[in-house]
Amino acid sequence: MITQHFSTLVAGLLVAAAIPGQALAQNDTGKAVYDKVCVACHSAGIAGAPKFGDAKDWAARIKAGMDTLYESAIKGKAPAMPAKGGATDVSDADIKAAVDYMVAAAKNGGSSAAAPAPAAAPAAAAPEAAPKPRPAALSFNRLLKPASKRNPPPPEDGIHDPDNDGSYALQPPLSVFEGLPRSNAGNRINWVKALDSNQIAPRWDRTDPTAAPVVMDLNIVREVKGSMPDVVYPHKQHTAWLDCSNCHPQIFIPQKGANQISMAAILLGQKCGVCHGKVAFPVSECRICHSKKKDVMPVKNANAQ
Repeated sequence: MITQHFSTLVAGLLVAAAIPGQALAQNDTGKAVYDKVCVACHSAGIAGAPKFGDAKDWAARIKAGMDTLYESAIKGKAPAMPAKGGATDVSDADIKAAVDYMVAAAKNGGSSAAAPAPAAAPAAAAPEAAPKPRPAALSFNRLLKPASKRNPPPPEDGIHDPDNDGSYALQPPLSVFEGLPRSNAGNRINWVKALDSNQIAPRWDRTDPTAAPVVMDLNIVREVKGSMPDVVYPHKQHTAWLDCSNCHPQIFIPQKGANQISMAAILLGQKCGVCHGKVAFPVSECRICHSKKKDVMPVKNANAQ
């Protein structure tokens, strides 16, 4: 009898000891999903999203109940919350873990730890990695090509596999682009104008032809030093093509002052250069981005009384 009671007591203690570990694992999952999917909007409160760790933003939502929060996160909620934050490949369980993580942060003033993490064992010194070769400036900028080499057929464009018969079945760009509005940059097509005039209709979802993009009409103005006009980043034109997760947070951290952007970095294929020069107009077209004139301070007349 004593042995039986002792076994029962030990089993109960083991179960109790496992609970904090389980909670911590769930919290880690939620944090990972938040960092990958949710941070782009919830870190800064973009488009009305409740800000991470802001108890006031979350109060009414928490009061509505966790089931309501789960449903909004999984199925989406108008006008700006897409289903699963646009990451449709993430499981419902992981999305719920992310909701739990954000709700815990709102309740705990920005901290969402479910349990204190155990002290990490000292890591063995890793072998020094070999330095990565630095890309040469402009080597990425395939859209800076002479007219004779622009818009080649797919098997010759350096993107498609010339040994794949399917590459030869694709239409050559010059015939596809005929009739589209012209531009003096990149592949000589004004894609934004073509989009606005409904001459093209990018497919938002690979499997659902009826899915519509979540377009964010928000301009970000970045002040630059010197005499060049300030940079205007239009979210509207970008989000008509791309989901927010394409850029946030891996390329751009959605937080003021968190992104160090320079022309040197862009020319090396970083930040804006991840796309521009590869699949978007090249960085030679300065005035497309540097489009906001600086406010000129009036010059005081030294002779004025």
